[in-house]
Amino acid sequence: MTNTVASPHNTHEVFNQAPPRVEVNEYTSNVPLVEGVRRYDADWAHNDLSEVGALVGTEEFQHDAELANTVLPTLHSHDKYGHRIDEVEYHPSYHRIIGAAVQHGAHTSAWAAPKPGANVARAATFMMFAQVEPGHSCPVSMTHSVVPALDFSPELAELWLPRLYARGYDGGLAAPGSKPGVLFGMAMTEKQGGSDVRANTTRAVPNSDGTWSLTGHKWFCSAPMSDGFLILAYSDEGMSCFLVPRVLEDGTRNVFRIQRLKDKLGNKSNASSEIELDGTIGHLVGEPGRGVRTIIEMVSRTRLDCVYGSAAGMRQSVAEALWHVRHRAAFGATLIDQPAMTAVAADLALESEAATATALRLARAHDEDADDAEKAFRRLATAVSKYWICKRGPHHAYEALECLGGNGYTEAFPLARRYREQPVMAVWEGSGNVIALDVLRAMTREPESVAAFDAELALASGASRLFDDHLSRIRGALAELATLDTAQAQLRARPVAAAMALGLQGALLLRTAPTAVAEAFLAARLGPERDLEYGTLPVGTDFGAILDRQ
Repeated sequence: MTNTVASPHNTHEVFNQAPPRVEVNEYTSNVPLVEGVRRYDADWAHNDLSEVGALVGTEEFQHDAELANTVLPTLHSHDKYGHRIDEVEYHPSYHRIIGAAVQHGAHTSAWAAPKPGANVARAATFMMFAQVEPGHSCPVSMTHSVVPALDFSPELAELWLPRLYARGYDGGLAAPGSKPGVLFGMAMTEKQGGSDVRANTTRAVPNSDGTWSLTGHKWFCSAPMSDGFLILAYSDEGMSCFLVPRVLEDGTRNVFRIQRLKDKLGNKSNASSEIELDGTIGHLVGEPGRGVRTIIEMVSRTRLDCVYGSAAGMRQSVAEALWHVRHRAAFGATLIDQPAMTAVAADLALESEAATATALRLARAHDEDADDAEKAFRRLATAVSKYWICKRGPHHAYEALECLGGNGYTEAFPLARRYREQPVMAVWEGSGNVIALDVLRAMTREPESVAAFDAELALASGASRLFDDHLSRIRGALAELATLDTAQAQLRARPVAAAMALGLQGALLLRTAPTAVAEAFLAARLGPERDLEYGTLPVGTDFGAILDRQ
């Protein structure tokens, strides 16, 4: 008989691993979100938001999010008899997720029941769903964003808005009037033009019945199973905007040929596609030749949702990282209690809180009671925030992933999926250069937006020397920018946009967050030794005050 040395642990015993992060209410556990909802007049939605927070935190919902991204959408161009059908088949998990988001008004609740705080409540709902499964939020966002564009054509709005406001969901292809609710997408870019939509070649010709026939291609068309799309095409009058139904009112399928699904870096749940139009029926939205002006109303709202989506991703990253480091021990202590990790976790939390504060402030500026000053503020602030917050998302996700070590690098944990997803927010609806140039455009064409933005930041003047110095630098940069020619101004656009975004975040935290949070953010982001790397918070930072809010 051979003697063996007893091991203190069976080799198959699992220990020193964090328990599953499930059954956590993603609303009530998110202090900055709860406070922001209350601050911006949406506390009336507290119970509904708590219900959403509980739902998306369940093990079942998280499992659906995993399935939707691992059992991939499949394109069926033809049925078994050879008929062209152009259908994308999704796993049932995707339909459950998007159906729940629609049921809770993540799409159009702010339009359907406008009042003070309506966009704030909708933003919070949208962010919680996007926190756990971001792919479905693309059609949800586009459905929300199409509403102001349809206002350019009252007859179309009268027909389609009740369908958009409905809380039902059916993912199949059917006559739009027969469905419990509809979703929308958009298709602007083409393979030869990208953001330069004036290089498009898709053509539209009028039909005798008042409809139009579109022929051409689109390089990116997300959510191709949506019920309708806004599409840009050239008419004789110039670039025009058209509403293209997937299925016509009589149940006939419109010509909508899905060439292939994109093999994307990020989420896999939302099928993004290339499409061909060949005599496809469309309805003119707005004036002919004014298509960019019409669809830009949709674009501006989806850009705002990009801010929400990035903030949601930051929240997921922080929540998962903190869960791990609060349960994992190494070298004789729990990770969160080790100074280097404490500093990193707190810095990640600061960035997440700043993004959340910005998102909700912008949401409130989009409510129906916004006056001219608020509208001017949101015009510039949305572009500035989209530029900066979306650009910070990938770095934030990576640092959070690293907190989990090897677990974070595996697809079994959600942060690998989040790391792949965050870059899309910086690309969707205008990448960094496009947005920075839009910031310049707003300053030039709408100077009142600069004054409104400055007035917002000035509300925090006098509370911090670091902030006051930064505000002076912003004002100096804007004054200098006004003296430069176009080429020189474009060279300065990105750093100026970044400085403005940091100024807005600093101002909001000074006015709304605990002193310890605001001071730590300003020291790390605006101070003389500022460093945008994580874990560089100064000695003396009240880490507990920051982390207790997450």
